[in-house]
Amino acid sequence: MNMWDHWKKGFGAWETATSAYLEQVLANPAVLGPAGAMLTAAMKTKAATDKAAHSWWASIGLPTRRDQERGLHKLNQLESRIADLEEQLAASRRPQ
Repeated sequence: MNMWDHWKKGFGAWETATSAYLEQVLANPAVLGPAGAMLTAAMKTKAATDKAAHSWWASIGLPTRRDQERGLHKLNQLESRIADLEEQLAASRRPQ
């Protein structure tokens, strides 16, 4: 048996044992409650950070992320329209 097959067999055994254990642990309400609370706190922190960054950028007169995304969306629309017009122009110039 080559080294790769040996490693895959060992990894498969480890994965089977670990997944069975983790299914039991993660189904435990004593783990789920604090994990959910931690995730909620992390998301609230991210929202507050995003809001502060948005306010800071806007206060110094620079475009915010939303402004940049809106501008990029308009730019993509214009590029798409130009490509369509170029195709129409090329089609009209072809001999029939």
